[in-house]
Amino acid sequence: MACFTDMRRTVLRIFLLLLCCSAAVASGYVQFSPGLLRQIAARWGSDAPERLIDWRDELAKRIDRQRGVVPSAAQILVYLDDFNGYWNDVRYYQDIRHWHVMDYWATPVETLASEGADCEDYAIGKYFSLKALGVPVQNLRITYVRALRWNQAHMVLAYYPTVDADPYILDNLHRNVELASERTDLVPVYSFNDEDLWVAGATEAGGKSSQIRLWRGLQDKMDKERIM
Repeated sequence: MACFTDMRRTVLRIFLLLLCCSAAVASGYVQFSPGLLRQIAARWGSDAPERLIDWRDELAKRIDRQRGVVPSAAQILVYLDDFNGYWNDVRYYQDIRHWHVMDYWATPVETLASEGADCEDYAIGKYFSLKALGVPVQNLRITYVRALRWNQAHMVLAYYPTVDADPYILDNLHRNVELASERTDLVPVYSFNDEDLWVAGATEAGGKSSQIRLWRGLQDKMDKERIM
């Protein structure tokens, strides 16, 4: 009887989340279809959809305060700090342990639903959070670096207030957002956003982000999530 009661509670909780999701679709904010939430619950448990709804709500309350206006420079700096901390709270797992492959770029949905991330997943989650809040994509770059302290590849998100500015670095290894000039432990290799790709030190794009196989795969997965 206790097991049956727990099952009813689980079904009711998912149903309520699906209703919340329908409202999100209508409002035009970050959208999760009922089909996606059902699949997430089936794969990662009944609490998994709640983590997605929490992310949606964190974004929505800031969007509501913007009242349709592009965020100001001061607001963006607050958002950098907010969502650096938000995503850094996700537990760290190496891809080989979490996804059973050497290198896997998870969508924000996969990261939150599975409660695990590595450096690329943190950067990706922050990128799409800021993009949803209206931060111009041309000011954002997911950046592949060499972390000198550990002598290994690493990934962060960089925000450029202007094209030639010292960018702010959002890093899962640091709670605080810092300027790149303060992060002497990181050596940039290349960076990219929705469209373009830059090699370190270049002022103009040297290619398209579609050249990156794992980025293409990530975009394909996100497209499938939207139509579930």
